[in-house]
Amino acid sequence: VRYCENETVNLILSAFASKAKQSGITLAVDAKLPDSLALSETELCSLLSNAMENAIKASENIADSNERKIKLRLYANNNKLCIDIRNRYHTEPVFLQGFPVSTEKGHGFGTKSMARIVEKHGGIYQFSVRDGWFIFQAAI
Repeated sequence: VRYCENETVNLILSAFASKAKQSGITLAVDAKLPDSLALSETELCSLLSNAMENAIKASENIADSNERKIKLRLYANNNKLCIDIRNRYHTEPVFLQGFPVSTEKGHGFGTKSMARIVEKHGGIYQFSVRDGWFIFQAAI
């Protein structure tokens, strides 16, 4: 599936669209990105993969399959990559110093990795909860 001009993003999103479908999750993607971005392919992969992995994991825990939803919006604005990913969840996320906290052993590193990538490029990010949606937003 071709979501946008950027091939790396297309590959990542295709893989996660498959994962979401297997888990009975509705994934809505709105991606309008140019062929090249300021991030390296490795950083782009890490950022989107961590975000999508977290969203899918949270959505899988919802008993009602009709509530398993992820919305992903990617676009470029003033030469910045803008990301807005939101997902429904079963258990209200707990935050510590602006980061969602995982109680599972060996988890909780992905969000910090995402933040480091955004900060490295002088961008801004936010993790939040609103109206039953967990939201990650970034401008890089």
